[in-house]
Amino acid sequence: MVHAFTIQPASYNTFEDETEQLEQCKEWGLLSEKAAKTKAFFYKGNGLNLPCGIVGFVDKMTAVIEFDNKQLHCIHPSYLKEMQAANYSQRGAGSADSTEAEVLELETLQEDAPAIVEANVEASTEELEVKKVPKEPKKEKAKKEKAPKLQLPEEKVKMIATVKEFTTVPNNFSDTEDEVIIYEAVSMIEPEMEIGEAWSSHSATLKKLELEVGDKLSFECKIVAKKLSKHPVPYKINNPAKMQKVTS
Repeated sequence: MVHAFTIQPASYNTFEDETEQLEQCKEWGLLSEKAAKTKAFFYKGNGLNLPCGIVGFVDKMTAVIEFDNKQLHCIHPSYLKEMQAANYSQRGAGSADSTEAEVLELETLQEDAPAIVEANVEASTEELEVKKVPKEPKKEKAKKEKAPKLQLPEEKVKMIATVKEFTTVPNNFSDTEDEVIIYEAVSMIEPEMEIGEAWSSHSATLKKLELEVGDKLSFECKIVAKKLSKHPVPYKINNPAKMQKVTS
């Protein structure tokens, strides 16, 4: 049976092993901190009650689940957590999923908006130049050269970084804000590559390290191009592991 309601991910990060899956599910609140293994989850939206498994994530606010028919679906972890309650209301499930689709579409539009606006402004400017001087050939507009995007590896890499700042960012799905860490002097060890600044969630696992501003760290992680809300930090550190403080 094909599920028509699914929001298929264009791309997503799969869990490398059960340990990474457990850590992410604990961070989302889907499993308790004492959990030693994952459990069965159920999708109860659209009047259904379907078993599913959490197979990965698009980003911090978008989990990817897989149904028995191998279809994938993007869902916010908070919705999935609500669905696990025995008294979950089917009456509100359909509207929750509609909200998910609208939010995902809105986030995509928000991420693409700067490029769309820039393209429209350039097109309008060129059109005005043609109208003002119709008999002269249009001069190519000098464009500011942008720094080339880093070719980030898809697999986990060894990195070093220094804690720059602890802060919070808004969470559209919760009354509380998400705690994050901003790092500076971020670079890969293998392969060697300078990153600059990056950020990660300040998870319960990281809090156990009692980090402070100025701490230099070594760790393994996946790094992706994802800007931090309201901060000019372009890269995100996903699921850091084997994190250790480095003493000079």
